[in-house]
Amino acid sequence: MLAEDIAYVRTDEYPLRDREYKDECLVEEDVRKIEFIHIKFIRCRFSGCDFSGAGFYSAVFDNCDFSNCRFSGSYWKDSVIKGSKGNGAKFDMAVLKHVGMEDCRLDLANFTGSSWDRCSLQGCSVQESFFSEVRFRKVRFIKTDFSKTDFFRTPLKDIDFTDSVIEGITVSEEHRELLGMKVNMFQAAEIVKLLGVKVI
Repeated sequence: MLAEDIAYVRTDEYPLRDREYKDECLVEEDVRKIEFIHIKFIRCRFSGCDFSGAGFYSAVFDNCDFSNCRFSGSYWKDSVIKGSKGNGAKFDMAVLKHVGMEDCRLDLANFTGSSWDRCSLQGCSVQESFFSEVRFRKVRFIKTDFSKTDFFRTPLKDIDFTDSVIEGITVSEEHRELLGMKVNMFQAAEIVKLLGVKVI
């Protein structure tokens, strides 16, 4: 049903709106530049799909798997992703506004060059992911695992990491990304390592 609906709106260049899809499976589907408005995906699996340039407005991904899918240059607004898996997914140059991600696994995902406005990550894992040259505005990170995540050229000022994991993060040689970030006393020791300081 989902594949047929996508084929239909692609032909007529209409947005797909006000639908709910459960237990659907799409394999290597071309979903580029399609707009999804008030759409719910529940327990859906997407394999090798290309959502580049797609738009998601008031969309919900609930317990879905979109690992290794491409969302390059996609646009997200007022949407929710929860209990889902997106390991290795590509969100480079994506724009996210008022998007909440909860209890998701997004390890090795690529968010390079993306823009986040009033978004949140809660109870997520983004280990070894790429957040280089990202623009963050009023974001909230709650109990999220950023182990070995790359924040190259991404300002972290005023972002609260105190109840998240930041072990092994990477930044530029100048360490400018770290200015003004909020960490707890244990995380401070991790930051000191990045600065090349040896605590005796």
